[in-house]
Amino acid sequence: MTGARDGYDTRGSTTGANTARAAIAEAVGTFLLVLVGTAVATAAVLGTNTAGPAYDSLAIALSFGLALTAVVATLGPTSGAHVNPAVTVGLAVTGAFPWRAVPAYIVAQVVGAVLAALAVWGAYGARAYDAAHLGAPAPVHGATAPQIFLVEALIAFLLVFTVVAVTTDARVPAGAVPVSIGFALAGGVLLGGPVSGGAGNPARALGPMLVAGTYPDIVMYILAPLAGGILAAALYGRVVAAASVPQATPVVMTTPQTTPAAATSRTLPATSGATRASGAAWAHAKGRTASAAQSARSVTRRQTPSLGPAPVPQDMAYAAGHARAMIVPADERLPVAASSSGSPRRRPRQAMRVAGIVVVTVLTIVAGLAFLRRGEG
Repeated sequence: MTGARDGYDTRGSTTGANTARAAIAEAVGTFLLVLVGTAVATAAVLGTNTAGPAYDSLAIALSFGLALTAVVATLGPTSGAHVNPAVTVGLAVTGAFPWRAVPAYIVAQVVGAVLAALAVWGAYGARAYDAAHLGAPAPVHGATAPQIFLVEALIAFLLVFTVVAVTTDARVPAGAVPVSIGFALAGGVLLGGPVSGGAGNPARALGPMLVAGTYPDIVMYILAPLAGGILAAALYGRVVAAASVPQATPVVMTTPQTTPAAATSRTLPATSGATRASGAAWAHAKGRTASAAQSARSVTRRQTPSLGPAPVPQDMAYAAGHARAMIVPADERLPVAASSSGSPRRRPRQAMRVAGIVVVTVLTIVAGLAFLRRGEG
C-alpha cells in the first residue's frame, strides 16, 4: 500500500478504489463530451440560433472535437479520458490498459452518455425529444446498413489509431496529445456525418437512443466502432509502432597518410648523426599526431547523425512518458517488459491473444453482415 499522496486510498483495496474513481471520471468525461456534441446537434436540427445563423454540420463536428480536447487535457491524468468503449477496448488490445477495468469503464461511459441525453432534454424541452431525438445518430439520406457499418468503423479507426499513437509512443510530444485526439474526432464526425450521423462511439450513440426510445440500426452503431477500434489498435501496436524514419548511411571521407619514415626522408637533411636522430624523433612524433587527428575526425564523422529524427531530450522524454501514463490508472499499469517483444513466456500468450482478437473481430463482422442481409431479404 502507498499513501494518499500517490493517489491511493490507504484504507482497503487500492486497486478497487482507484478503478472506481477512474470510472467516475470516465462518466464525467463522457457526460461532458456527449452533452456538448448532442446539444449542438439538437440545436442544429431545431434551427435554434443565438446571434446569427443556426448551427450546421461543421459546428457539430467542431463541438465534439473541442469538447474531447478539453476532456483529454483535464481528465487524462486521472482516468485516461477514454470516454469511448472503442478506445478502451483498443488500448486493452495493445496491453496499455488492463482488461479487468474494461467493464467498469464501459458501464461508466454509457451512464455518462445517458445523463447527458437527459440534460439535453431538460435544456431544450419537448421539441428536442420529438424532433431531434436528443441528438441521437441516425442514417442520413437513405444510407444502408453496410454503409453505416463501414463509416462508423472508419471513424473509430481514425480516432483509436490516433489515441494509441500519441499516448503510447515516447517520440510524440506530450503537448500534442489532447489536440491530436480532438482533431481526430472532429475529422471523423465530418467524415461520417453525411452517412451515419458521425458517432464512432457506442456510448455516444446509446445514451440518446436509450432516452429518446429510438434505435435505428443500433447494432451497427455498437459493433462497427468496436471492430474499427480493435483493428486500429492492433495495426499500430503490432506493426507501425516498431517502425522508425529510415536514415541515410553516413559517408566517411578519408585522406592519405604520410608515414613517419617517408616524412623523415623528405624533411631531414644529410647532416650529422645527432641532427638526423633528433629530426627522426620529431618526424615520428609528427606522424603520431597526424594519425591521432585523423582517427578523431573519423570517429566524429561516424558519430555525426544523418538526416532523421533528432534524439529526444531528457525532459521531453519524461513529459512524453507522463502523457503515456495518463492513459492508465496508477495502480492498473502493467509492468514494463525487458524488451519490446517481452519475455519468452509472454510471447505465446501475446500471440494467442492477438489471434483471439482477430478471430472475434472477423466473426463479429461476418455475423453483422449476415444479420443485415437477412434483414434486407
